[in-house]
Amino acid sequence: MADRILYAMYDDEEILKDGAKMLVAKGVKVEEVFSPFPIHGIDPIIGIEQTRLGIFSFIYGMIGLTLATTGMWFFMIYDWPMNIGGKPSFSYLENMMSFIPITFEFTVLCAAHGMAITYLIANRTLPGMKSQNPDPRTTDDKFVMECRTSQNTQFSADELEKMMKSTGIIELEQKDI
Repeated sequence: MADRILYAMYDDEEILKDGAKMLVAKGVKVEEVFSPFPIHGIDPIIGIEQTRLGIFSFIYGMIGLTLATTGMWFFMIYDWPMNIGGKPSFSYLENMMSFIPITFEFTVLCAAHGMAITYLIANRTLPGMKSQNPDPRTTDDKFVMECRTSQNTQFSADELEKMMKSTGIIELEQKDI
């Protein structure tokens, strides 16, 4: 039997959440939910684990802190020491307080850019990557829930379709892969 994907479309995120709760309670595995904005509370319902993006943010921040500190030491102390306002130019530790603003800003810059790039790669939304959105209306005002028959082998495709129709959908699309 070929794998079939069922896409159930909803008007309202609360109806989608209630439908997902009902399906999961019956033992249906929901693969994905597509929506125009984040639906708070849907992740634990459909079983999506918490991401590790916070750990990556910390790592990118530490890389930024290291680059900023090393760069300021090299440029201002080692390579081209300058006498600015009578401050000693032979020691990084004696000048560290004047370097704090740029250190903070560069740390935030690296963390923010690293997180944005990581987010785009993790979600496969970089320019040139193929879109995985099943319906363009999910970028405007509709919500789509995806279920696969290969992950719900305890139900036939007709039973799964019947259960999804009972959740308050406005449209159901099937796709064989």
